[in-house]
Amino acid sequence: MSTPQSNPAGEHTRHSFPGTTEEVHAPSAEEQEVAAQMRDIAEVPAIEVITTAAVHLMSAAAVKCGLADGEDAEELKDLDEARKLITALAGFVTAAAPEIGSQHAGPLRDGLRSLQLAFREASEIQDAPGKGPGEKFTGPVN
Repeated sequence: MSTPQSNPAGEHTRHSFPGTTEEVHAPSAEEQEVAAQMRDIAEVPAIEVITTAAVHLMSAAAVKCGLADGEDAEELKDLDEARKLITALAGFVTAAAPEIGSQHAGPLRDGLRSLQLAFREASEIQDAPGKGPGEKFTGPVN
């Protein structure tokens, strides 16, 4: 029979009682890395995690709308994928806004609106008002 023990680094090892044959478990390098990442993410404020996630969605949507820098921007354009990303972003920003406050939500809403307009411009067939990506969360975008 053994019991988990924490060492000073916060890692768990197992110590055997006399008469048992259980081996001591030393954390692998991967386990140590995961533990370090968990400690790191625990120190990040929620508002930073939320805004970082929103910026990642915005960046991906911009590329899929054909707004990437470089000669291959048109090749990277995929409006079906952009629609999904913009809709997810709209739901995310709408849900997060009360939690992060207008100081942080305002710029995210502005970026979202810009993406919705860019999508509309890039589309050959226009969505009806209120039917564009994310508009079920934001209302019609003109």
